[in-house]
Amino acid sequence: MNQTESSGDADNLSRRTFVIGTAAVTASQALGGTNDAAPVPIIDTHIHLFDATRPQGAPYAGPGGDSPTVSLPSRYRKLAAPLGIVGAVKVEASPWIEDNLWALQIAERDPMIVGVIGNLRPEKPDFVEYLERHRLNPLFRGIRYGNLWGYDLAKQAANPVFIEGLKRLADADLVLDSANPNIELLQGIIRVSDQVPELRIVIDHLPAMEPTAASRAAYDSALAELKQRTNVYVKLSTVIHRVDGHISTDLNSHRDRLDELMEVLGEDRVIFGSDWPNSDGVTSLDKIVNIVREYFATRSRRVAEKYFWRNSAKVYKWVQRADNQPTASV
Repeated sequence: MNQTESSGDADNLSRRTFVIGTAAVTASQALGGTNDAAPVPIIDTHIHLFDATRPQGAPYAGPGGDSPTVSLPSRYRKLAAPLGIVGAVKVEASPWIEDNLWALQIAERDPMIVGVIGNLRPEKPDFVEYLERHRLNPLFRGIRYGNLWGYDLAKQAANPVFIEGLKRLADADLVLDSANPNIELLQGIIRVSDQVPELRIVIDHLPAMEPTAASRAAYDSALAELKQRTNVYVKLSTVIHRVDGHISTDLNSHRDRLDELMEVLGEDRVIFGSDWPNSDGVTSLDKIVNIVREYFATRSRRVAEKYFWRNSAKVYKWVQRADNQPTASV
């Protein structure tokens, strides 16, 4: 769908782009260590695309408020490019089987999208058929399954059919993304990883999981177990989130959580994701990028590169589609 903007909106976007771009360059220079260092490129491993204006609508159409009900690569590119984001992985925003094809078709039109995480159900009889069909498209990089759309990964971890489906996913060299972490999901991921150790698994948005005093011991135990499973990765995403009704964009409010996850998982198993535009319900894309840039500015450039793109290349094996997108050989 083509969308037009009023001249006033365009002027506002230009001014905003200039401000955001300036902030991004400053943070990039800090990561590089010198003013003439090339900025660290970013691959955003977690964005959502949808179009609620389609005749059939869309199961998810954004967080509401000022966030539009149409989320397409062209809109994301305008916000992301000035921040140094050079590519993105589209993560499913629909349980409808036909929306896997819709997402791939949308992604193919814009080289900003370097991969698609779809929605297929390993416990279903038709899983292998759909998997074999979709894996033919090199942009299809895996599936998402967790606590969303009524799915229950922790329960399915005891289902032999589900596990067999995940073995087929691993055989196809594809990824399992999770959704909405809680203690049960973390424990389920541990059981899945034990049964399919060769499967690459990505835990989404773990910084947003706030363990209570009652769940802290179970949380620490789960992290200790996950540390031993080197094919499990974590998105340090949704760093800025609502806590007790409050939202803080100050790094000091989140540093301890990030330090904990970095200490447990190490520099080789953390990746960047924005959760755009679902994140619009909490904060803006520039603030999401800037807070993690600030955090990694105190670490070496190599560690920052691992977080912002190298680790995601290893996990997702996303497709380089533009000259400004990095390659693992760089």
